[in-house]
Amino acid sequence: MTLLASGDWLWALDGWIVVAGILCAVSAALVGNFLVLRRESLLGDAISHAVLPGLAVAFLITGSRHSLPMFVGAAVVGVLCASLTQWLRDSGKVDEGASMGVVFTTLFALGLVLIVKAADRVDLDPGCVLYGAIELTPLDTVRLGAFDIPRVVLVLSTVLVLNLVFVVGFFKELRLTTFDPGLADTLGFRSRWLHHALMVLVAVTAVASFESVGNILVVAMFIVPPATARLLTDSLGRMVWLSSGFAAAAAVLGHWAAITVPGWFGFGSTTTAGMMAVMTGCFFFLAMGLAPWRRRMGRRTSDQVADSAP
Repeated sequence: MTLLASGDWLWALDGWIVVAGILCAVSAALVGNFLVLRRESLLGDAISHAVLPGLAVAFLITGSRHSLPMFVGAAVVGVLCASLTQWLRDSGKVDEGASMGVVFTTLFALGLVLIVKAADRVDLDPGCVLYGAIELTPLDTVRLGAFDIPRVVLVLSTVLVLNLVFVVGFFKELRLTTFDPGLADTLGFRSRWLHHALMVLVAVTAVASFESVGNILVVAMFIVPPATARLLTDSLGRMVWLSSGFAAAAAVLGHWAAITVPGWFGFGSTTTAGMMAVMTGCFFFLAMGLAPWRRRMGRRTSDQVADSAP
């Protein structure tokens, strides 16, 4: 439930909740573009689920829920998930979708078992992994100079910068390995290493988001904003920026809807992370309605160019 039971907006609370939602949404959308274009959207979902045993093992070994061991555990299992999926596909001659399903369901089930075991020793709620606790973001703060900044905001800011540097710095390589990995390998770009780096960032983004927004929202942000942007443009650069804009807008409107819309039906409020995910779906269906119009305009422009040609 949200911290506010009415439609009132308090920036000390709601402002930080929205900031955390935007940071998570944009971080996931940046790397999600390449998952969608590589037709590996399910792999983002798989890694988001499969990192659970990494989180649980990291806690069981260290006895701590600090970010660093969690990141390491998630990154290791994220790469393991991608590697096992590729191994099953190549060596076992298993369909790509089936190999993803086998790997992520097995690892996810193992993770749930380990988390339940860990919960016997510490207050670790398995349900929190699924839908998060973004409403509690303003309560856990870190002193930074003269300001108290929510810890989750600092973590997600770091992840956003990391993802942005990766996408901008390796944009040419990502584009080439996404659309023609064979040519990329011929030209000396190691597409497999870049793929593993992308998977590590997906895993790190997922684990950084679990505590605040949960698994459901981060999976939605990996897939839906990039898929929405893809309906509206054929340019990779514009797709990246559009998906980031859709993700940020969904975070803002989702929190507003969570504290406002239930009141129209006589309820207090609802989960913010869930409403943010719902908003991404709304944007997608709006884009579906605009996509035929965009295609018609594109054909009309092509016909005009052809008619004007000598």
